[in-house]
Amino acid sequence: MKLLKSSLLGSAAAFAAIGAAHAADLPVKKAVPIEYVRVCSAYGAGFFYIPGTDTCIRISGRARGEVGFQTNESRAQNQTGDVSLFRSLLRINMDARTQTDYGTLRAFIRLEAASRTGAFSTSGTQQRIANAFPALGQDQFSRAQQYVNVDKAFIQFAGLTAGRASSFFDFYAHDFEFFGGTAGSDVSSTNLLAYTATVGNGFSATISLEDPNFRKNTVYSAAVGGAAAAVGTSSAQVFTLANALSPLILATDAAGNATSVAFQDVIERSRMPDFVGALRYDAAFGSAQLSAAVKDVNIGSSSFNSFLGTAQANPVAAFAARGIRGGPTTTEGFAVQGGLKINLPFIAPGDSFYLQGAYGQGANVYTGVTAYSGTYASSVTPTNGGPFAQYLADASLNPLTGKLQLAESLSVVGSFLHYWTPALRSALFASYSQTNFGRGARAAESLTAGLVGGAAGSASFITNPGLFALSPVLRDNYQILAGASLIWSPVKDLDIGVEGNYINTGMQSGRVIDQSKTIGVTSANFNTLLAAGAIKTVNNYDAAQVRFRVQRDF
Repeated sequence: MKLLKSSLLGSAAAFAAIGAAHAADLPVKKAVPIEYVRVCSAYGAGFFYIPGTDTCIRISGRARGEVGFQTNESRAQNQTGDVSLFRSLLRINMDARTQTDYGTLRAFIRLEAASRTGAFSTSGTQQRIANAFPALGQDQFSRAQQYVNVDKAFIQFAGLTAGRASSFFDFYAHDFEFFGGTAGSDVSSTNLLAYTATVGNGFSATISLEDPNFRKNTVYSAAVGGAAAAVGTSSAQVFTLANALSPLILATDAAGNATSVAFQDVIERSRMPDFVGALRYDAAFGSAQLSAAVKDVNIGSSSFNSFLGTAQANPVAAFAARGIRGGPTTTEGFAVQGGLKINLPFIAPGDSFYLQGAYGQGANVYTGVTAYSGTYASSVTPTNGGPFAQYLADASLNPLTGKLQLAESLSVVGSFLHYWTPALRSALFASYSQTNFGRGARAAESLTAGLVGGAAGSASFITNPGLFALSPVLRDNYQILAGASLIWSPVKDLDIGVEGNYINTGMQSGRVIDQSKTIGVTSANFNTLLAAGAIKTVNNYDAAQVRFRVQRDF
């Protein structure tokens, strides 16, 4: 028995030795090492290394829900009668950074998408800047809108910034506001190519070439339909010309009525970038910035062959006699801005105050006078159903000379943020803005537009000075906005808050017809309505808006 057991054990050992010898000849496969995500502490919290690279990335986002109310004086039974508003918004951010021999290489992208309805009104601004996929149907581009926006997509390297980013002209940029309605420059997304030099001791200087389309407000010109009565032609003849053409008076009769009209193309082209420069200082006390911008204001050529009324044997000579050249009309607008931010930790940690002022000519979007009422339009009502339109065009085309007259604008804004506790904060903000048009601009326009003034069948405001005096067209105007907010953050990165705004818009002098109380006024019936006491006038009017917001950042 012992012999049998010894034989079996020996055989097993022999087989094991043979197996081990063969196993030693086989290739050994090593397990693939697991590469764990590593924290990248070089650029702050939230960054981690992209596996297999030396690039750090941070992914963050935002979800927001808003509901609001806005006063409305409209009696219309369509979308202009809305008083409520809703919006839901999502935001995704990606920030990638790599350290190089030339400094940090950074790429940043931000995608936003939102759904909004109600008293946001027609989103012409969103559509103009390709920030909208508007809903169609009975809402007429107004009541329900879904939009997607590439809000940021830029590269920064060795002082260079290229892509879609915030304008270097901006400073305060409505940092403490929900709605962003105070007068002040704020174009959060524009295309640009810029270089920033860091001088040292907190000083930096930037020169930037920026896309002109985002800060190009319209050029005001009389409606082409107004020329029909001026020269005795039919509407059909007038509207064979493009709607973007403005009439220029070449000749008048003894009574001052137009007898010969040419048309000027007032579409603005993109010819040159806006040139922006900024000097900035950052220190423990806060920041200060001085910025300036120069922009091209241009319209197209005169249409020599499109005359109505009395024929001109030599249209080129007729233009020359009035000092009008046949080529495009071009001039340069500009804006300057100064801003100051002061940190106030001695009141409470996190407290700060902004003060900013801007002045411009032909640059209303840079000065921010369009911030609340609306951009990319010659005239707008600050709220649906407002009693009169506020004129905010960058320039007007003088139909007597064919020359551009730049509008002058200025704005001042202040904003204060205070922390009552680490979880409770509030903001107070206010602004004043005004827009002034060139001398004689209204009178010149009235010669070609019966809507500005003038009796039936005549284009001259002289025959009806009463209507001309009460017209809001190219009237110098102002706007005051004041607001406050209260925000509670029960946990980190969650905001629950409410904001209220008061808005007063008015004429700097005189009164205008109250369109909310006076319906159907024309140059033909004005005198009759005035005698009957049916013409209601107003100098200014108030509006209010309240918004409630819940927002989570991560």
